[in-house]
Amino acid sequence: MKNKLYVGGLSWGTTNSDLQEAFEQFGHVEEARVITDRETGRSRGFGFVTFSTQAEAQQALSLDGTELDGRSIKVNVANDKPAGGGGGGGGRGRW
Repeated sequence: MKNKLYVGGLSWGTTNSDLQEAFEQFGHVEEARVITDRETGRSRGFGFVTFSTQAEAQQALSLDGTELDGRSIKVNVANDKPAGGGGGGGGRGRW
């Protein structure tokens, strides 16, 4: 298990600080980040919380299904981002 968690179902108004406050009861939060749209700066409704240890992250999984800022949140172990971007083939002129 890793020490980074995915948190989904966030309210548009949830801030990095709100996320940190909700999770720090389980241990030292190294980073709490709400992901925002690059162009509008608006929340995309999910974020990530990184703990110092895997044990702290494991305990924090208990927040799955609880309420934060009036919304039921999903908490899962974060998946690693695949290396490289890959890229679909253009497929131009094949048919």
